[in-house]
Amino acid sequence: MADTLADLAAQLRIDSIRCTTAAGSGHPSSSMSAADIMAVLFQKYLRFDFQQPKAPNNDRFVLSKGHACPVLYSAFKAAGAIDDRELLTLRKFGSRLEGHPNPHVLPLVDVATGSLGQGLAVGVGMALCARLDGLPFRTYVLMGDSETAEGSVWEAFDKAGHYGLDNLCAIIDVNRLGQSRETELGWNLEAYAARVRAFGWNAVTLDGHDLGAIDRAFAEAQAKKGQPTCLICKTEKGHGSSLIANQDGWHGKPLPEDKAKDAIRELGGERNIRIQMKKPEAVKPPVQDKAAPLQLPTYEVGQKEATRKAYGDALLALGNARPEVVALDAEVSNSTYSNEFQKAHPKRYFEMFIAEQNMVSSAVGMTVLGKKAFVSTFAAFLSRAYDQVRMAAISNATVHLCGSHAGVSIGEDGPSQMALEDLAMMRAVGGSTVVYPSDPNQTAKLLAQLADRQGITYLRSTREKTPVLYPATEDFPIGGSKVVRQSGNDVATVVGAGITLHEALKAYELLKKQGVAVRVIDLYSVKPVDAKTLRQAARETQGRLVVVEDHWAEGGLADAVLEAFTGEREQLPTVVRLAVTKMPGSGKPAELLDAAGIDAGHIVEAVTSLVEETARGGDGRGKPSENAWGHTNA
Repeated sequence: MADTLADLAAQLRIDSIRCTTAAGSGHPSSSMSAADIMAVLFQKYLRFDFQQPKAPNNDRFVLSKGHACPVLYSAFKAAGAIDDRELLTLRKFGSRLEGHPNPHVLPLVDVATGSLGQGLAVGVGMALCARLDGLPFRTYVLMGDSETAEGSVWEAFDKAGHYGLDNLCAIIDVNRLGQSRETELGWNLEAYAARVRAFGWNAVTLDGHDLGAIDRAFAEAQAKKGQPTCLICKTEKGHGSSLIANQDGWHGKPLPEDKAKDAIRELGGERNIRIQMKKPEAVKPPVQDKAAPLQLPTYEVGQKEATRKAYGDALLALGNARPEVVALDAEVSNSTYSNEFQKAHPKRYFEMFIAEQNMVSSAVGMTVLGKKAFVSTFAAFLSRAYDQVRMAAISNATVHLCGSHAGVSIGEDGPSQMALEDLAMMRAVGGSTVVYPSDPNQTAKLLAQLADRQGITYLRSTREKTPVLYPATEDFPIGGSKVVRQSGNDVATVVGAGITLHEALKAYELLKKQGVAVRVIDLYSVKPVDAKTLRQAARETQGRLVVVEDHWAEGGLADAVLEAFTGEREQLPTVVRLAVTKMPGSGKPAELLDAAGIDAGHIVEAVTSLVEETARGGDGRGKPSENAWGHTNA
């Protein structure tokens, strides 16, 4: 067996060289350092059915050091999952074998990796899933030593230790050399071990090129109970080639064709070994809570309730109806109201404490294994996990995010707690859905739809209690909006969402007393946006739009409105944008809305000014214009 493993490791190195040389780019040296680890893991320990890559009891493998994918693809070839011809398409246009693993095109991998420091947190989510469902599969995460400088790695180590995930095994490939220099700890294996043990892990230090030591370490990890295990493997970058082994300056560089031939000869020449992969035992589907009809919470028109509370109530209802729903929170569940779910379904609730990056990536690990993951925290704090959100989209994952306490309307806590960039942030995620409800019944209906929406979804909730506007029988299709006030005499349209819709309705009443009729649109679906309704409103209200938002002026509601007119061949409307433009401070919500210029009084002023100026042939900013429709007022 030792000879077979040695030959397999050599084959993985050779194929890593071959495919990167053929591509003219890639990371052979980072792949070669991990070849012995991969040979032992795939030949002896990983239980995986390549004919059914999503089988519930397959072991899971996450290549956190995604740039080393040549060794992973080489292992897939050795297992018969891909052929040599496909291996040599690495990094070529149209190939499934992209420069970093991507499940969009290659279903043999669960998640996209490449933004370093996220794989272990994904593994935490997978291991938590196994425990939740009572399945015996194990999760293995291969990490690079460079990525351990990322704080998100230690968030994941901490949470795995906290939950005692003995079904999780991390492997650190300590090859000493980073992209531009030696790593922070070099080959100081004991320093890694001390850090890992501090988070409650079993740590094993070993020679990462000693096949027997690797075998014994994996066996120890498998037998360890009550603790996750981390194998800390001393390796050489480029091991097996005297030209590049342990040599700086070879990161991300393929061997030229002549040097590749020399290295392949040095490694004993090409081989065609086939791994006899162990398959997992057949298991019965996990016993889950029974599904039930969905009974969303309802609220009476006129009562007051915060949409953040409605989120918690609706999440509980989804949890009652659908056993695949899980909830994660960052230790603010009594503010986001996900604690209602926790009380009813404690096994399906996962407290991630103040570790938002780990929380999002762990949710990804759960959702790729079939869970519907709902993630909540203060909207401002999702910004620190934005890379994890971005990578979740690249992973083709569906994660449902809720950000509460958004905008200046949260009041006294001040700007560090006020999400003012979250709509822009979430709108920019590929394939995302962004909603901003203004009403509890609307919140519940939207959350129920988001549960079946693919990709990244984001619901922005409000801290303050606001009046219930809509009966529980009302529908709110994603991509739609609600025209809540209108007449045949409307001289302008006011567009709001969330807290600013309520200010728009106050402004409507004030303007009505002045004899000024305006249309009011609740733009609860920020992405996709209801272009049809907005265009109709512009035509019917003399091309005058006032958009008011509790958000920075860049990238939020007004930009979504403007995008609705992209490609319009008719004249464009004049759009007045009322948004937060100066750094807010502490104060009462009403004071802060007034100071930001986004309350009812400022809406009245904006409408009055816009109507007067455009009636005189201006553009709404006090400047004459021949065409009042072609201007955007920032």
